[in-house]
Amino acid sequence: MLQDNFGRRFRYLRLSITDVCNFTCNYCLPDGYQCDTPRDFLRVDEIKRLVTTFAALGTTKIRLTGGEPSLRKELPEIIKLCKQTPGIESVAITTNGYKLTTQIQSWVDAGLDAMNVSIDSLDPRMFHSITGHDKFDEVMTGIDMALALGMKTVKVNAVLMRQFNEPEFQGYLDWVKDKPITLRFIELMKTGDNVRFFEDNHISGESLKEKIIDQGWQRVIREKDAGPAQEFTHPDHIGKIGLIMPYSKDFCSSCNRLRVSALGKLHLCLFSEYGLDLRDHLQEDDPEALANQIRYLLGDKEATHYLHEGLTGGTKHLAMLGG
Repeated sequence: MLQDNFGRRFRYLRLSITDVCNFTCNYCLPDGYQCDTPRDFLRVDEIKRLVTTFAALGTTKIRLTGGEPSLRKELPEIIKLCKQTPGIESVAITTNGYKLTTQIQSWVDAGLDAMNVSIDSLDPRMFHSITGHDKFDEVMTGIDMALALGMKTVKVNAVLMRQFNEPEFQGYLDWVKDKPITLRFIELMKTGDNVRFFEDNHISGESLKEKIIDQGWQRVIREKDAGPAQEFTHPDHIGKIGLIMPYSKDFCSSCNRLRVSALGKLHLCLFSEYGLDLRDHLQEDDPEALANQIRYLLGDKEATHYLHEGLTGGTKHLAMLGG
C-alpha cells in the first residue's frame, strides 16, 4: 500500500488520457483548448504498465479523466484493460457527456463501473452559456441511457457560481428527489488562469453545507476508496448530495488519490508546482523499477494544497488534470 509521510494511504488513481477538451466552460477553458503541450499522450501499452504497477501497490480504483477522455478513440480499450487488471475493483470516468449517447454502450460493455458527468446548469440556456455548447438535452439523455444500462454509480458534478447558476441551488436539490444519482456541488477553485473570475463567483462550500443540513440532509460514512466529497442523504430523496469543499478545514487530511497526467507525469496534488516524470519508466516492462520510483516520489507529497493561502501551484486550468 502506498503511504506518504503523513500516514495517508493511496488506493485511488486519477489517470488523464488526454488534456484536450471540446467544451469552453467559463471557469476552466473560456478561450477553448490551447495546444500548449506536446500531444504525445500515453500509449495504451504505457497505460497498461502504469495501471498494473499501481494495482500492485494497492490501488483499487481508477478514474479516467482528461481534458475530455471520450476524445481518445482507444477509450473502450483503456477501460477494458483497467477493469481486467488484477486488484482493480472499480473503473470510473469523468466526462462532459458530449459523446454519451453514442458511446455509453461501448463503455459499459468494456466494464465501466461508474461515471461522473458535469452538468453546471439544469437550464438549457444557462448550460449553453457556461459550456459553450447547446448539448443539455443530449447529455441528459445520455445519463438516462447509463442508468438504463445498469451503471452502478452515476454522479453529476456542478460548480455553483455567484453570477451564473447560484439561483439553481434549490432546483438541483429538488431534481434528485426522484433520481438515483449523487449530485455533487464542487466549490469553485482558483487556478492560474481564473483569478478574477474566482473572486467574482466563488461560493463557500461550507455555506451550502449549512443550507442542506437545515433542510434535513444527513451525512453518510465515507467509503475507503471514495473521493473527497462529503455525502448526504435525505429520507424524502432517492438521490444523494455530495459536497467537495477544497477550502474547508482539514480537506487534505483524508487525501487518498494520486494523479498521472496524459504525458506520464505524476502529480502528488492537483495544485502541485509541477509533475514528476514517470515516462522513462513506462518505456520498458520493468514494474519493480516503476514501483520504486513511485514510492520515492511520494516522499515529496505535502501535507496540504495551500489553496487557503491563495497559492495555485502550476495548475493553470482544471482541464490539465481532469480536476
